[in-house]
Amino acid sequence: MNVSGRPVHPRLRSAVLDCLSDLAAGDHVLVACSGGPDSLALAAATAQVTRERNLIGVAVIIDHRLQAGSDQVAAQAASACRLLGLDRAEVITVSVTADGGPEAAARTARYSALRACAEQNGSRVVLLAHTMDDQAETVLLRLARGSGARSLAAMASQQGIYRRPFLDLPRAVVHEGCRQALAPLKLEPWRDPHNDDSRFARVRVRAVLADLVQALGPGVIPGLARSAALLRDDADALDEQASAWIASNVTTTQGDQPQDSALSIEGLLAIPRALRTRIIRASCLAAGCPATDLDRAHIDDVERLVTHWHGQGEIALPGRVRAWRDYGRLRIHGRQ
Repeated sequence: MNVSGRPVHPRLRSAVLDCLSDLAAGDHVLVACSGGPDSLALAAATAQVTRERNLIGVAVIIDHRLQAGSDQVAAQAASACRLLGLDRAEVITVSVTADGGPEAAARTARYSALRACAEQNGSRVVLLAHTMDDQAETVLLRLARGSGARSLAAMASQQGIYRRPFLDLPRAVVHEGCRQALAPLKLEPWRDPHNDDSRFARVRVRAVLADLVQALGPGVIPGLARSAALLRDDADALDEQASAWIASNVTTTQGDQPQDSALSIEGLLAIPRALRTRIIRASCLAAGCPATDLDRAHIDDVERLVTHWHGQGEIALPGRVRAWRDYGRLRIHGRQ
C-alpha cells in the first residue's frame, strides 16, 4: 500500500516485484521520476514493494532547467514521491548542452546524473518508467532511420544498473495505476508540454503510431515491442559470435588503449557479412573511434577494403583512427 492506505494496481506491483526479486533487505532502489504519470505510477508501485521487501526506495528527480518553473515541477514531484511512500526523494539539477540536439543532450545529462546518484547511494538498481508504448515508438522511429538489428532491439528490460519493469505493460494500464495511486492524495501528475510539441521527433512518431493503430488495430504496439525482443535475441547471439571470432582470430597490440588490430582478410571473407561488419565496428571502437561518431558509412568503407579491394588507400575514421589493407591483413590503428 502507499501512504494513502490503498494498494497500487496489481499489474504494476507484480512487475516491480519481479524486477527486484534478486535484491536483499536493506538494498537501495532508485526510481527516476519526472512527476509525469508513468514515473509516479512507478514510484507508487516501488514504494509498496520496497516496504514489503524491506528495501530502501529513493526517488531521483532530475531538473534539466529547460522550461520555466522546472524547479517547482521537480519539488512537486519529490513531494508526491514522499506521499506515495518512498523513503527519500532527491532533486538533482543538471546542465544540458546543445551537443547532439536537445533530446539527446538532455538524455545524456539525465543518465549521467542518475549513475552518479546510484554510486553515492550504493545502489545497483535504477528503475525507469518506460512502457510498451515507449518501446513501440522507439522501434518505429529507428526503423524509419534505417537502423540495424541492435538499434531496432530498442530498450532492454535490464541494462547495467537500469531496469524497466513496465516495458511489457501498455501505457494505458500504467496511467490507470497512476490515477489509482494519486486519487486518495488528491494529486495530479505533471503534464510535460514538450509531449505536445511537434518539434520533437518522439512527439511526431507518437502521432504516426496512433494513426497506425487506428488503421491496423491495437496489435501494432505489442507487435512492434515483440519485434524488438526478437531482434535483441538475434543481435545478442551475433555479438557473442563476433566477440568469439575476435578472441580467436584478431591480432592486437598489448598495453594501454587505444588497441590496434590486424584482421585476416581471408578469415573475414569466410564469415557472413553480419559478423564481419560487427567485427570491423568492434575493432574500430577498440582503436579509439567514438561510438557516437562511427556510423554505417564508415563501416562500409572499411569493409570494402576486404570485399571490394582495388588498391584503394588508407581510410580516415573518427577519432583519428586509420584503416588500410596490408599484406593480407586489415589493419585498424588509433592515434599515435
